[in-house]
Amino acid sequence: MIWARLIPTAAAVALLVGCGASSEDELRLWMLEQRNQMRPRVAPITEPKPYKAEEYTETTAIEPFSKEKLAAVFMRDVAPPATLTSALIAPELARRKEALEAFPLDTMSLVGSLIQQGQPAALVRVDNLLYQVRLGSYLGMNYGKVVRITETEVTLREIVQDAVGEWIERPATLQLQEKLK
Repeated sequence: MIWARLIPTAAAVALLVGCGASSEDELRLWMLEQRNQMRPRVAPITEPKPYKAEEYTETTAIEPFSKEKLAAVFMRDVAPPATLTSALIAPELARRKEALEAFPLDTMSLVGSLIQQGQPAALVRVDNLLYQVRLGSYLGMNYGKVVRITETEVTLREIVQDAVGEWIERPATLQLQEKLK
């Protein structure tokens, strides 16, 4: 019975002796040595280039932020005279709109193409309805006129305003949309 009490006590004493401070001191000493051996390597910063002032040579040009230029743009936006209506946009404003001009181009998808009576035609889906499009048809809200139809795409010529307000032509395409399953 005495042995039964002494065995757990002896085991506890042995555990406490094994957890001595000597291994902790060795670890701290090793960490201190490693810290002292580490030297950061910093690459030297390159010398900055000297500043060279450039002379402004556009003194004869119209200043982009002048009051006169801003006033002219504002007046053109408020009341555009008939002379500013470009030759590009005038015929578009005079003709009757087609059904597919009520939809933005990004809501349309090309789903197929065919040849009818020797002329290429394309099938365009808008709002789950199919429309047949031929050369010369109009699509989109930017006066997009179909100029080319291939098996995989429909090429349009759109008329849009640039940043200055001038009417310009730009190409746009509708590409064949493959249905993913």
